[in-house]
Amino acid sequence: MVAFPGVKKGDPMEASHGLSFQPKNGTSSKIYCANCSNCKLVRDAHGGSDRYYLRVRCAAGKWRKKLGEEKIYKYFTVARRSLAYCDTYEPMGDPKEFMRELKKSLPIKDEVYSPTSY
Repeated sequence: MVAFPGVKKGDPMEASHGLSFQPKNGTSSKIYCANCSNCKLVRDAHGGSDRYYLRVRCAAGKWRKKLGEEKIYKYFTVARRSLAYCDTYEPMGDPKEFMRELKKSLPIKDEVYSPTSY
């Protein structure tokens, strides 16, 4: 069995791919999607106007609904998205520091933006 730091004990990935959980230095190895270069910020139109919501999507296609359609999430919830394992994960920096700064700067609720607002 191959040891992989992102797979938790009892995870379906463990049985199906012959992987086992082995945390680094006794810590969990949670992967935060927001720290991945595949996590993209996109605009979602609000009605018929030039106003929009901010959403996030996975450019690698890892966020899918049950019927296969792409899932997009509200921008203010991006810090909650995490996986135990992702084969397309490309970190953008130190996860702890990045997530700390991200949580400080995220809005607390879904907001409507317009091209003239900053």
